[in-house]
Amino acid sequence: MKLGLTIGYSGADMRVPIERILRAEKLGFDSVWTAESYGSDAITPLAYIAALTKRIRLGTGVIQLAARTAANAAMCAGTLDALAGGNRVIIGIGVSGPQIVEGWYGEPWGRPYYRLRDYVTIMRKIFKREGPVTHAGKEISLPYNGPGASGLAKPLRSILHMNPSIPIMLGVENEATVKLCAELCDGLLPLGFVPGSMAHYRPWLEEGFRRAGGGKSFENFDIFPILPIVIENDVKAAFARMKPNIALYAGGMGARSKNFHNELMKRQGFPEAAARVQELFLAGRKEEAAQAVPDELCDLRALVGPPDRIKARWRAWADSGATGFLVQATQDAALELIAKVADLPPG
Repeated sequence: MKLGLTIGYSGADMRVPIERILRAEKLGFDSVWTAESYGSDAITPLAYIAALTKRIRLGTGVIQLAARTAANAAMCAGTLDALAGGNRVIIGIGVSGPQIVEGWYGEPWGRPYYRLRDYVTIMRKIFKREGPVTHAGKEISLPYNGPGASGLAKPLRSILHMNPSIPIMLGVENEATVKLCAELCDGLLPLGFVPGSMAHYRPWLEEGFRRAGGGKSFENFDIFPILPIVIENDVKAAFARMKPNIALYAGGMGARSKNFHNELMKRQGFPEAAARVQELFLAGRKEEAAQAVPDELCDLRALVGPPDRIKARWRAWADSGATGFLVQATQDAALELIAKVADLPPG
C-alpha cells in the first residue's frame, strides 16, 4: 500500500507545509501531491519541495490540461525530474471544467477526450526522444499548421535527455476517459472512489487494458483516490467543518448544467441533497448549502473520528482495490496514525 500526502493548491497567501511534508517522508509516505485551480500552480511548489526532501516522489494532482501545451507540460516534468535526481516525478493531468478552461485560460473547451489522447501521446514522444516530435491529432498537432501558421514550423526533439518513463496519470471520471486512462497511462486519480467503488470502475479499466495490449493489467497500474483523515472525538463537529468545502464544489465549481462534483454527489447516492446544495449555493445561501450536505456523505468520503474509529474503518479502504491513497490531513497525529495502520516502512 502506497500513501501520498496531498497538499492541494495555496489560498490567498502562498504557503507550502514543508514540515508536514518532511514528516510524511520520514514516516514512509511514497509521494507528495500538489494541485492548481486559478491561483498557485502545481509545478513550482514541487521544485521547492524537491530541494528540501530526499526520496519522496513528487506528484501533480492535477495539472490542468489548458494551462500548458503538451510540450511545455513535458518540459516542466522532465526538468523537475532531473533537478530532483530522477525517478521522482509523477504527472497527474485533468481537464478541469469549461468555466476555468474558457474563463481563466481563454482556451476552447473543445473535445476533452481527444485533447487528452493527443496530450498524453505527445508527452510520451517528448520523454522518449526517439526522433523529432510529430503528431497529427484530432485536437492537437505538431508541427502546428492551422489558422495563422507561418508555414515555417519544423519537428523538434528535446535538447534535455529526459527520463523516458515519467509516469502519467489522469484525474478523470467518465467512462470514455477512464478507458483512455487505462489504455495510455500509468494510473488513475479517481475523484469519486470510495469503498465499494471498484465495481463501477473495473469494466472501464479492463476495457482500457484490453485496448493497450501487451499484458497491461491491474498488476502494473496505480489507482490513487483522495482520502481525507481527521482525528476528532466529536465526529459531527468534524463533518460540519468538511461541509462548506463539499458545498463549494458541488454547488459552485461549475455551471448549473455542468458540474462534475454535483454529478459525483448524485452518483454516490445523494441526488436530492446534490440538487438542494446546488440550488442554495447558486442563490448565494452558502451556509444553508453547507448544512444541506448529509453527514453520511462526509462519512463515506473520509476517515473521521477518534483513532479507534479510524482504525476500524480503514480496513474497508485498504480492501477497496486502490493501490494507494492521497491522504488529505493537516494533523501530524493523523499522518502518524495512517502510517501505522497502513504498516508503512519508515522513510
